[in-house]
Amino acid sequence: MAGRLPWNIGGRSRHGRHAQLPLYEKPRTPSRERLTNDSYDESDYDEYSTTSSPGIGNSRQTSTTSSLAVPILAKPRLPVPRGAGRPYFYRLPNKVVRYLCFGLVSFIVLLILTLARASQMENRAHAEGKIGKKPPAPHVWEAYPYLTRYYGGIRNLVPVAQNKPEYPRAEDELPLDKLGFVQGIQAPEPSPAESRSVPLSKEFSAHPQSIFKTAHENFNECFLDSEKKIRVPEIRYYDGKPNGFPDAVLGSSELFGFPEDICFERYGRYSPYGLGYSARSGGLGTGEHGDRDGFESTWEKVPRVDWKSTNWAEIQRQCYASNAARYKPLPARQPTPHGFFVDEGNAVKGLSARDTTLDVPPQPSTAISKTDIIAEPLTEDRPKGAKGNVLPRTAVVVRCWDEFFWKEEDVMNMRSLIAELALASGGRYDVHLLVQVKNDAANPIWADSDTYKRRIEESIPAEFRGIVTLWTETQMLALYQGIFDLWARGPDLPVHGVYRGLQMAMQYFAYQHPEYDYFWQWEMDIRYTGHYYDLFSKMEKWTKEQPRKGLWERNARFYLPSVHGSWEDFKQMARVQTEMGVKGTDNIWEGVPGAEKDPQRNRGDKPIWGPERPKDPKDWYDAENDPTPPTTYEKDKYVWGVGEEADYITFNPMFDPEHTSWGLADDITGYNEGDGNGKPPRRANIITASRMSRRLLLTMHKETAFLKHHAFPEMWPGSVALHHGFKAVFVPHPLYVDREWPTEILAQTLNNGKNGASGGSRTSVFGDREHNLEGLTWFYRSAFSPRLYRRWLGLSVDNVGGEEFELVVDESKDGSNVGQMRGGEGRMCLPPMLVHPVKDVELPVEEKLPEVTIPESDPAA
Repeated sequence: MAGRLPWNIGGRSRHGRHAQLPLYEKPRTPSRERLTNDSYDESDYDEYSTTSSPGIGNSRQTSTTSSLAVPILAKPRLPVPRGAGRPYFYRLPNKVVRYLCFGLVSFIVLLILTLARASQMENRAHAEGKIGKKPPAPHVWEAYPYLTRYYGGIRNLVPVAQNKPEYPRAEDELPLDKLGFVQGIQAPEPSPAESRSVPLSKEFSAHPQSIFKTAHENFNECFLDSEKKIRVPEIRYYDGKPNGFPDAVLGSSELFGFPEDICFERYGRYSPYGLGYSARSGGLGTGEHGDRDGFESTWEKVPRVDWKSTNWAEIQRQCYASNAARYKPLPARQPTPHGFFVDEGNAVKGLSARDTTLDVPPQPSTAISKTDIIAEPLTEDRPKGAKGNVLPRTAVVVRCWDEFFWKEEDVMNMRSLIAELALASGGRYDVHLLVQVKNDAANPIWADSDTYKRRIEESIPAEFRGIVTLWTETQMLALYQGIFDLWARGPDLPVHGVYRGLQMAMQYFAYQHPEYDYFWQWEMDIRYTGHYYDLFSKMEKWTKEQPRKGLWERNARFYLPSVHGSWEDFKQMARVQTEMGVKGTDNIWEGVPGAEKDPQRNRGDKPIWGPERPKDPKDWYDAENDPTPPTTYEKDKYVWGVGEEADYITFNPMFDPEHTSWGLADDITGYNEGDGNGKPPRRANIITASRMSRRLLLTMHKETAFLKHHAFPEMWPGSVALHHGFKAVFVPHPLYVDREWPTEILAQTLNNGKNGASGGSRTSVFGDREHNLEGLTWFYRSAFSPRLYRRWLGLSVDNVGGEEFELVVDESKDGSNVGQMRGGEGRMCLPPMLVHPVKDVELPVEEKLPEVTIPESDPAA
């Protein structure tokens, strides 16, 4: 065919034709482009050369064929700018990735379960006490140095006018030279101090500031025996104080008229009650150690008393009988419900005015009944203020329990309490022991009168058995049924128990004893280094003189004379703080821009004037008989309440527990808190020791029985007094502190509640901050009180003090702290002060030898 080329021209092979097809180059790998940084590559030149030259299979081509075949040239590639190199990661297979994810999730779940289990086991170990808690950081007050001059003795006494107190002191005063306090007793080498003279002690009743001189009463003297021959020896004091003795940081002796220029050592205080002579002579068989110089002066006028056969019940009955003309006639006792008796007219034998219930075991036939009391004529004119037989009487009820282990120190303290109140007052006071039987299942005292009597004989020393009244928790449960229990302290502490229902027994005791107008609730671990009658009578007199205006506001504050000034200054400060308010945690952000403003908030508080009742009228009881103010708060000139006996007297401030961290603030039950009523107004005071009127106790008794109202014992009396408008007074008695607190800081710490009070705020000292009170001489967990009291008795505490300290001067010590005191000042001497708590005091006691009966000799032998 014309114009067409034959398939085989010139004998060319088939491969020659294929060589004419365009040749394509294998694309370059990305790695080659990414891994080079050159602008030009060698492959650029290869593209031109390889496509324009024949391949290997075309090596035999002729020039003719070359001229006829037109080659197809590849488009040359332009150089492409290359960026920075990036790494290339290898992708794991999906199967491997799934296994890895499953393993990771499993590990996380296992870790969570392990940690949760470990936390559970640790919490259980903490609850079981297997792991000790990390010790807390030391408190700020622990850095303050200890005061040393509390431990001075009778060989280093100085008049009060010459005494330079170690504390409190002004901030601008120069530091004290503590060795200067003992310069007068130093010796060139450690030597006995017995050669130095001891001043003479004096009878307390002769002191011009004692109650026996300032408020003399005429009554027939009381004796320890029916023949009226055995008297109680007088307690004795020393003039002055140990050189450098600190002043009271809280409260005041001047307010009450307590003697400030005297001090008591252990023999002058307790020798009249058996300290310092043997049991064979009728004493306690203890106190025959340490410095004893001058202790015999106790028995200069009155011989030692043989206390072995004492019966305090008979002694108190006899004392009252000889002075019955001074007091109100004994009222009829509360009838005890009982069934039908055919001999109803016959009286139960042996009952007396001191018996609590008609079903208690009969007393011995020598008991004096109400009908047997014949008032003896008074030997002198009737005292001023006693118009007719109208003087009220008071019961001092000491709380105890049947498993309490009586020691010699407890016995002599109880003897002093009865002798100095019942006998020294002419029967104005009676002392009772209110004893709880802890296990009434093992001791069914209500089922059998012999069991009642036997339990007293097993638990109480013989001389005090006649003044005992027993009670049990199940008895209180039967009396006060229907109280809704909040279980504020767990299932082991019910509301009828001794911890949360302590006041129940006192309420029923007052109901059973109409012969008393007032009831002091006392505790076995309270001690007073002065005379009890002087303490009680002066406190009662002072509270009677207090006006009601601003009373609750003053009751809520600690009084520090070195900071607050006089009592009148303190009264006005409390009034201003209440009316104007004080910056505190509850209003610290007031006035700050951006803070929420509460139009209802008032920085000041409304003063309490009259009853502060619960909101629901159904919670009121006998409101029509509550005292009401005779005029308005503004018009009163501090007149209302003056001359009125206090219904409630306490030794600690009565604080508002609302908003505080006190753990029992909400332990109040029986009130209607719904419908926006909230909890009723409350007041609490730490330590239940107090005086309560019969009116207050019967109101508490009936509210608990009929309205099922109740609160924690430290809050119940104060709250009832607040609801009914009864007169309640906090007594700022002298308190001492063991460390050198800056007084301004101490005042701010104690009165750190709402508007300068001690409560009403989260920063109140009561609750989480109670550790600040541990260094005071009056607090339920004070560490200072038991240490000070034991040292006063001549015992060694923490290897400091004791017999050698009292008798020997050690000049190798520098006097910088308590452990470095040189000693040799004799036995300690303390001013009148309340000390609490004092428990388990172990005094060295003489060995009790068996009595040996010596046969009488036969004269005819």
